[in-house]
Amino acid sequence: MPNIITITLNPALDLSTHVAGVRPGPKLRCDQPTADPGGGGVNVSRAIRNLGGRSLAVVCLGGTIGMRLRSLLDEEGITSVRYEVPGETRQSLSVVDTQTGAQYRFVMPGPEWSQAEIDGLNALIAKFLRGKETIVLSGSQPTGVGGEFISTLNDLGGSVSSRLAVDVSGAPLTYVVQNPCDLWLLRMDLHEARELSGSKLQEMSEVAEFAAVLVEKGVALHVVIGLGADGSVMATEQARFHASCRVENTRSATGAGDSLMGAMIYAFSQNSAPQDALCKGVAAAAAAVMTDATELCTRDDYETLCSHVKLTAL
Repeated sequence: MPNIITITLNPALDLSTHVAGVRPGPKLRCDQPTADPGGGGVNVSRAIRNLGGRSLAVVCLGGTIGMRLRSLLDEEGITSVRYEVPGETRQSLSVVDTQTGAQYRFVMPGPEWSQAEIDGLNALIAKFLRGKETIVLSGSQPTGVGGEFISTLNDLGGSVSSRLAVDVSGAPLTYVVQNPCDLWLLRMDLHEARELSGSKLQEMSEVAEFAAVLVEKGVALHVVIGLGADGSVMATEQARFHASCRVENTRSATGAGDSLMGAMIYAFSQNSAPQDALCKGVAAAAAAVMTDATELCTRDDYETLCSHVKLTAL
């Protein structure tokens, strides 16, 4: 069984299309849409697959949309386990205005969970933990699932010496920062870091200092803060780093963070040092913005860009 397990609580069927001009009023005739399986953990698994690795994707699915998403995962060769939830899996829509190049992203809500769904998922995950796996919890959490789920999952993994990497937003992110539980890795973007710190974090040194403070507080052993086109900052107990990789032909920002997580987790699974994993993650994120819609990073682009990443110790 793969030693990387991704968990997607609120997956989405990602639809993407193009239209010549977005404006209110008339019907907008779109191009034929493409459909991809989406959601944070799903995309992390897809990125790992693109880079030549393997993972087990635990995906919470419901209804006919969930069945379609599962079939898309099978078509892409992603090993997955379906956890049945009530209601319908959500959809998202990405529309590119071909006249301006602007991308519009519409994200629907997912089904609401009860405590029974949470308990059932924990029991399912426990069945797949043999020891020393890397567990990746990424993406939004459904209504009804609080930040306590992350603490429980961290304890569940820790009981068999597995490690938990988390990339969440909103209330769950606030919870893990305010209730440190020694995660193995935590990723957030600059906007989230500014909200959590209550500071503008305008200088790179300020971003790195905030990440280091979270490490010192026991929030996570590795804290990564994404800076968009300016790369990412990582803090560990021993050091602080900044990695960046400039690309000219940006096509879509969708999936850059998930590609970064996938490449980093895959690199760590191959015993890469933290700074090397960060560089590989930044290369994958840069490769992702070179592809359309929700295609994520490609292996060829990633391998080319790895040699163009600039790493700085802070």
